[in-house]
Amino acid sequence: MMKTICYKDTMARRCTKFFLKVTLCLCVLMVLNNTSFSQIKLPQLVRDSMVLQRDAKINIWGWASKGETVKVKFNNQTYKTKTGSDGKWKLQLSPMKAGGPYTMEISGKNKIILHDVLLGDVWFCSGQSNMVHQLRLHSVYYPDAIPDAHYPEIRQFWIPTLTALQGPADDLPSGYWKSAVPQDVGDFSAVAYFFAKDLYEKYHVPIGIINASVGGTPIEAWISESGFKGFASELKTIEKNKDTAYINSLSRRKNTGMGMSKPIDKGLAGQAPWYSSDYIPNEWRQIGIPGYWEDQGLKNLDGVVWYRKEINVPAAMTGKPAKVFLGRIVDADELYINGKKIGNTTYEYPQRRYDVPADLLKPGNNLFVIRVTNNFGKGGFVPDKPYCLFAGKDTVDLKGYWQYKVGEVFVPHHGFGGFGFSAQNAPTALYNAMVAPEINYTIKGFVWYQGESNAGRAAEYAKLQPALVADWRNKWNEGDIPFLYVQLPGYGDYNYLPEESGWAELREAQLQSLSVPNSAMAVAIDLGEWNDIHPDRKKPVGDRLALAAEKMVYGEKNIVTSPLYQSSTTEGNKIIVSFTNVGSGLIFKDSSYTSPNTDEVNGAFEIAGADKKFVWANAKIEGDKVVVWNDEIQAPKYVRYAWADNPVNPDLYNKEGLPASPFETE
Repeated sequence: MMKTICYKDTMARRCTKFFLKVTLCLCVLMVLNNTSFSQIKLPQLVRDSMVLQRDAKINIWGWASKGETVKVKFNNQTYKTKTGSDGKWKLQLSPMKAGGPYTMEISGKNKIILHDVLLGDVWFCSGQSNMVHQLRLHSVYYPDAIPDAHYPEIRQFWIPTLTALQGPADDLPSGYWKSAVPQDVGDFSAVAYFFAKDLYEKYHVPIGIINASVGGTPIEAWISESGFKGFASELKTIEKNKDTAYINSLSRRKNTGMGMSKPIDKGLAGQAPWYSSDYIPNEWRQIGIPGYWEDQGLKNLDGVVWYRKEINVPAAMTGKPAKVFLGRIVDADELYINGKKIGNTTYEYPQRRYDVPADLLKPGNNLFVIRVTNNFGKGGFVPDKPYCLFAGKDTVDLKGYWQYKVGEVFVPHHGFGGFGFSAQNAPTALYNAMVAPEINYTIKGFVWYQGESNAGRAAEYAKLQPALVADWRNKWNEGDIPFLYVQLPGYGDYNYLPEESGWAELREAQLQSLSVPNSAMAVAIDLGEWNDIHPDRKKPVGDRLALAAEKMVYGEKNIVTSPLYQSSTTEGNKIIVSFTNVGSGLIFKDSSYTSPNTDEVNGAFEIAGADKKFVWANAKIEGDKVVVWNDEIQAPKYVRYAWADNPVNPDLYNKEGLPASPFETE
């Protein structure tokens, strides 16, 4: 009996202890849970080293527990607010002059202290790859830009590539404010950096750059759903894309033809790979670098082609670090030297600049092997780019004849297959993920560099860019804040005959967007490269954007920007074209196109009658106007200037050295 009583008593005590432990655990979890909800949380943008907008009401926002009082102390002032039922809070700081660094204290049930906060001008920079392109990618063209960057009051917040189809995001997953100093400035957008540097050096106020840009993306991806009011097709697409099952089905469709056997790259399948020093080449043919293989006897080949050559390296170049420049390659490449992989690039646009270890090169012959993969269009090495090996002051030219062999042929798949669904190209996808989280952040204005992905759809773009401006201004709710943008530069093959042009039409749509109030355009027609959609000359783009800002935003009345088409009149067989922003006067910059003893010029202006069959025209500057004619056109009606994907001679400038925008009088 006693044993039974002891047993029951023991069990009771154990049960009591177990119950107490469970209760204690639950209490701890509840406390932790409540604590997690009560902790003030800030958006990624609101953090150490941020730049806040001077002379404006500044939004500060975040999250905390329901009904919690939040205090913000900044620059000797205290502000209070309470969270709503959703746990969100937001308050506005009074306008303040430029300055800093300051400390900001944000407190509720916990306290956050932010350090090194500046007040200055904040610009939201966005677009596609030419706004993405980091300063380090242009360090060869601008060798002093990174080491000479000592501007700790110029700061960039870089937003990673993100997409969202189901709706706007509240916050970003990560991000930091970085200063324009040598260790960090290489990651700055080159265009945005040069723009900010100009403004900082002129006005001596901190400049903040928020950069949300993604290469290869259309303007539709950057507009919110509400911004597409009146765009029925885009709204229909947006609604479809909210259906996860539908998106999954699109992604699966790219696998059409997957039942076919996968091709094998012979260069990797043998006993010794083709990049190996042990491989003995057999039946390789001759090919030139640079150049596309379709232009050298390989008809319509999408696949993998291997290039091979013994490069003689002088002894003076060995025993030290070296670099290999391989221009640009379409699409992807891998470089091997003496059997060792040196580097690779997965897509066509970056210039190839690979580091070679100091102990790899040897005096005499060194085996260079390049594996090139091309998926669509012409494959190979882009002409008119640097192809060389250099170490110290010595250089070896890599251009010339190499040996090649095809390793793999991609069999075309019929039907939908190939590229599949791209979320980053879908309407609203980039706005939702990369723009929406910033709309509370008070800014000075917008800087936009985009359009390449919309070339060929100019009529749509003429409506979409004003829609984007209206949408963003509506979302930021700061009125008609400035919108600065870049007109596309020249790109593609030169054509010495008048032609229709998708890029020219897109530039015209951009020009017409100046009808949007408080907007300004930087003309870049002279800054392109025929063989590179990412031209090196980024500084003049930033400089011209800064000029536009100085004139329109900062009220500098004496600033001159690029000449713009204003109007035209017809007198007999001539059309007289008037311009704005002529500055000290108009000039034809390239005298090689000027007729002897006159200022008449051919090569950039075209003229047509009612049939719109354009021919080259003569052009003569008279005062602040240009007179255009062709003796064969007796009843002219239309004039075009620099109307091509890549115009041969866009040489109409003002004397201040700024190019005129391409235009069509219609």
